[in-house]
Amino acid sequence: MRKLTLEEAIERIGFGRFQLRLLFVCGAGWAADAMEVLIISFVIPALMKEWKLSAAQAGFLGTAIFLGMLAGAWFWGTVSDYIGRRLGFQLTVLVDSVFGFLSALAPNFPTLALLRALTGFGVGGTLPVDYSIFAEYLPKEKRGRYLVILESFWAVGSIVAAGLAWLIVPRVGWRTLLAVSAVPGIIIYFIRRYVPESPRYLLISGREEEARKVLEQVARENGVSVEIPGLVAEPRRAKVTVPALWRGNLIPITLMLWIVWFTISLGYYGVFIWLPKIFVARGFTFLQTYANVFIMSLAQLPGYFSAAYLVEKWGRRPTLALYMVLSGLFTYLFAVGTGLSSIMVAAVLMSFFCLGAWGCLYAYTPELYPTEVRATGMGWASGMTRIAGAIAPILGGYLLSISLTAALSLYALAFLVGGLTTAVLGRETRGQPLLEVIQ
Repeated sequence: MRKLTLEEAIERIGFGRFQLRLLFVCGAGWAADAMEVLIISFVIPALMKEWKLSAAQAGFLGTAIFLGMLAGAWFWGTVSDYIGRRLGFQLTVLVDSVFGFLSALAPNFPTLALLRALTGFGVGGTLPVDYSIFAEYLPKEKRGRYLVILESFWAVGSIVAAGLAWLIVPRVGWRTLLAVSAVPGIIIYFIRRYVPESPRYLLISGREEEARKVLEQVARENGVSVEIPGLVAEPRRAKVTVPALWRGNLIPITLMLWIVWFTISLGYYGVFIWLPKIFVARGFTFLQTYANVFIMSLAQLPGYFSAAYLVEKWGRRPTLALYMVLSGLFTYLFAVGTGLSSIMVAAVLMSFFCLGAWGCLYAYTPELYPTEVRATGMGWASGMTRIAGAIAPILGGYLLSISLTAALSLYALAFLVGGLTTAVLGRETRGQPLLEVIQ
């Protein structure tokens, strides 16, 4: 009996209980990360009052976590292509939760900024590692939909963060909020220890027997009877380095992804980090602001689910391009709206399409890179997100003090640029097998 390619083995095993379990293990960690990233936006108003912080200092707290995320994305993404996905899969969520919890004990502004940066170092590594390992276990007809669904757990974390802030900050303060938000990640660390290494990584690393045993374990958990006599794959040829992302047919892919990751992050974090302040500036009360952010977080879920449907029915590239353009449109309408109801409608639709676009991008990126550089590609593309995310809070603090409309119009333009770049440089991956080595 002939040996199978890993793609053939994954297709024969199909989608079942193992992938669903992995979805929730990855998703729970991703929700915990969302809480750690977004919780600072709910803490900033209380910190500015308690520690007498300037807008620039408050903005730097948002920047600090993104600087850590930048280092984490580049470090953990490249390391996981060298040593495997599993170790990073465990450690990243532990790092962000431990330092997130310690943030609650910070005695002053410099210590808190340092701890948030260290929290970001763990968060930044979660993206390339989690999405690489989950994508590598999925059959092609399910891959796009379930990668978007995985991203939807960010909305779950956003909803929980908004809900906790609404309940905790006015009553018991910001320290309790930071402490509580770190607990889920610590629990998830212990669950992740039981997830096996990616068989795709094992196979291109020459560990065929280990890959075969992992696939047999997955088949048993899915209740599928599949005989895997052996596996064949092209050996790893590329050194896991950033220059490998800028060779041959990867050049337009990397260019597109770096632009899109940068622009979507500039727009998203530019708006959402300062969202409570923006709502107050638009005439909403403090408590109304928390309620509005909670409603916007709820709108993210149907945004994700609509994108999960369209990436399989219509394709990755057109769905991402459309959702980015519509994110820009409704961000602009949010900026120029006059009545409270029109402002909220624009805000909800902005949240719907923006998070749907994020879901598309998270599904699209791992499919564009081969296994030997997939986590590196994800890590460095997401690094553009961290650069933009570090810029956005400071830029927002400066522009919002001058003109709310100017600030939001800039973020709307960023979404538009990302959508047009996708339309021009992107290539469709729907229904295509994952590549193992650089072509």
